[in-house]
Amino acid sequence: MKSPALSVQLAPHNKKGLLLSNPVMAASGTFGYGTEYAEVVDIQRLGAIICKGTTLKPRPGNPQPRLWETAGGVLNSIGMENIGIDALIREKAPLWAGWKVPVIVNILGESIEDYGKLAKRLDKASGVSGIEVNISCPNVSAGGMEFGANPKSAAEVTAAVKAKTTLPVIVKLSPNVTDITEIACAVEAAGADAISLINTLRGMAIDTKSRKPVLGNVCGGLSGPAIKPVALYMVYQVARAVKVPIIGCGGIATASDALEFIMAGASAVQVGTAIFTNPCTPLDILEGIERFMKKEGIRNLTELIGAAL
Repeated sequence: MKSPALSVQLAPHNKKGLLLSNPVMAASGTFGYGTEYAEVVDIQRLGAIICKGTTLKPRPGNPQPRLWETAGGVLNSIGMENIGIDALIREKAPLWAGWKVPVIVNILGESIEDYGKLAKRLDKASGVSGIEVNISCPNVSAGGMEFGANPKSAAEVTAAVKAKTTLPVIVKLSPNVTDITEIACAVEAAGADAISLINTLRGMAIDTKSRKPVLGNVCGGLSGPAIKPVALYMVYQVARAVKVPIIGCGGIATASDALEFIMAGASAVQVGTAIFTNPCTPLDILEGIERFMKKEGIRNLTELIGAAL
């Protein structure tokens, strides 16, 4: 059997489109700007790279400690440390322009206006193939509540980004909500080209010797294998509620994990925390998916997407 077809279109209704050669992506916050891994991994074989979260101005991040290993996962409180949009466009985007692998920029703001400004800056930037909108960050004008905490604010951010860019727009959903399908439907109606889920779950750890929180910021985001069942179910729920492509993420460390998300309705997957222990994990997953498809006689990835729905 010849190699199965692995390509996937994540923005079928966008004029520019977002065609990936395969469904395996590196998740935001775990792969830097891609340049950090270029000498270790053949990054051009990836379906796409999501660069670390980017804000209007550079951010130093949260106080240390920022990482804490837990049973089956990692708590992180990085605080969105990044170089800012100006440096990204000046220093990173020109490099991406020479790459085969698409690079998608994850953006986050403290106001709806911030998101619009970021989208506008990226619209004409060389080397940027799409935007992933992080709505799991605090809305300063709303007392610190996450933009993704309710359908109205999630839709407003999505609409603000869509109004300022022709690039494909992916909205990344927070799991820290009552009904994730309601949020998904709201961002779809507001124009999202695709939806990625889930972001990290809120959590903390306490040092029993000092009797104080371990993380410098007290609370952090839990990622890794521990959150996979939660993420998988949320992808399954959202896939039954929306028509736009879905990107699944949360605890994916093996080809089997990735295939579960694809069968639950995801057109692509993001690999995150597993990269910290083995930078080659995304490519191992890609090869595993291909082996599975050959063994099962599956010619096209589309045959697996949503197979369990």
